[in-house]
Amino acid sequence: MKKNLITIKEFIGKSIGEWKSIRSTHTLAFQEFENTNSTLKITYQDIESEDVLEIKNKLKVSKNISFAIKISWKSISEWSTENKSQESNTILIFVPKDAYTGTLIKDKGYAEQIPSFSHYYMDDYKTLNIQSEYNATLSDEKIWFLSKNVRSRYSIIRNKINNGILQTSHATEIRKIII
Repeated sequence: MKKNLITIKEFIGKSIGEWKSIRSTHTLAFQEFENTNSTLKITYQDIESEDVLEIKNKLKVSKNISFAIKISWKSISEWSTENKSQESNTILIFVPKDAYTGTLIKDKGYAEQIPSFSHYYMDDYKTLNIQSEYNATLSDEKIWFLSKNVRSRYSIIRNKINNGILQTSHATEIRKIII
């Protein structure tokens, strides 16, 4: 039923911009809860840029890259008693199988801060699904639009050995609108 699907390029095109993210994370193994407020900036990255080529060469990617994005963030977590802000960014490189599925190459992963290859696909509900396998964990992430300027993101991190759920998180992301 591909008539209801949007392409990965359409989804990412709708995601470009600045966002305010409010995320709650539940670490089940330790029965801990964390709230994080972040600002995100999602921009297209030139596939011939030094950053993209460095990742492509380091990870020996020979397939055709469709496009790449850079996600930068600055966050403040309630986890730390010092309320220190953290800043970082990551590059995501999309290698399509078709307009709706493919491989996502990340210079650092969501569950583990190592380079990763993930499988992505768009589903009938216009949701981007990302499945990643790391050294010790598996990650499933879903991102969808609630409206033009509000996204929702949900993730589950599982232990690779016994498939036990280690962590869940949910974020609501609100686009910064410049008037």
